[in-house]
Amino acid sequence: MSEYLRLETGGAVATLTIDRPAKRNAMSFEMWSALPGLLARVAEDDAVRVLVLRGGEHFSAGADIGEFATLRRGAEGAARYGETVHRAERAIATLGKPTIAAITGFCIGGGCELALACDLRIAEDGARFGITPAKLGIVYSFTSTKQLVDAVGPAWAKQILYTGEVLDAATAQRIGLVNEVHPAEELPSRVKELAELIASRAPVSVRGAKTIVNRITAGHQEEDDAVRALYDEAVHSAEYAEGVAAFLEKRAPRF
Repeated sequence: MSEYLRLETGGAVATLTIDRPAKRNAMSFEMWSALPGLLARVAEDDAVRVLVLRGGEHFSAGADIGEFATLRRGAEGAARYGETVHRAERAIATLGKPTIAAITGFCIGGGCELALACDLRIAEDGARFGITPAKLGIVYSFTSTKQLVDAVGPAWAKQILYTGEVLDAATAQRIGLVNEVHPAEELPSRVKELAELIASRAPVSVRGAKTIVNRITAGHQEEDDAVRALYDEAVHSAEYAEGVAAFLEKRAPRF
């Protein structure tokens, strides 16, 4: 694991913090490599229902530019590095639990890639966003490009990728890159409130919703046996029984 990534669990909400302030939370090869193992720990912890991914003053300024002259030097090194970034992004995107990116400061390049891998993005009003492969002679990966297109649509995805321009938080919200924007001092409380609210809902419902939305964005157009199995799992679950009982008894459900 990396000294610059801190996973805190305990209760229903886990927090994964990028903690490399001297480099504006730039992601090193070691940090990218550590992410899949950390996400596996979250997946395996049955007590955890929601993961928050956050930084400090900055969410992440992207990949560590110093490694372009060493680990990313030449085609072979660049390919190896890209594969490691891809595995890290996929570990977040495919986690079977809801994920929230709490975005502060710079959210650039690989930082934006990490944020887009999360289900929800909540930003402070001073956050800045950009995806910059066009400044480096890199072609952005297919899966991360799809995450961007799913969030903002093809026209804005093209503008973001063609130009590498940095967008402010208001623009990011307007185009769908982030869900919500709040003053910096209100961001932690809003993220905490949202994470705890999701964690309080029926896990079988949240898990089913995430699965179905992901299937739709993957191109599935119709219900199939896999989707019908989700319906069946829900109606036979203890959570369904509790939800119905709570509704009839006019009380909050205890999931």
